Amino acid sequence: MEEFGCHVLHQWAVLGEFDFVNVVEAPDIATVAKVSVALGARGSARIETLPALEIDEFLRTLE
Repeated sequence: MEEFGCHVLHQWAVLGEFDFVNVVEAPDIATVAKVSVALGARGSARIETLPALEIDEFLRTLE
């Protein structure tokens, strides 16, 4: 992740549909897309990306 300019903030092992949850900070969604394609191309991971906004930023977009 670091080589793509992303920083892992949190990582958890979970029970259920997924085995791991990672919270990653990236400069933009395009960078996250590059990471997802690179990891997904290995064939050993199924990735779901959920872009997040700070609540104040989200509320500003609704104005």
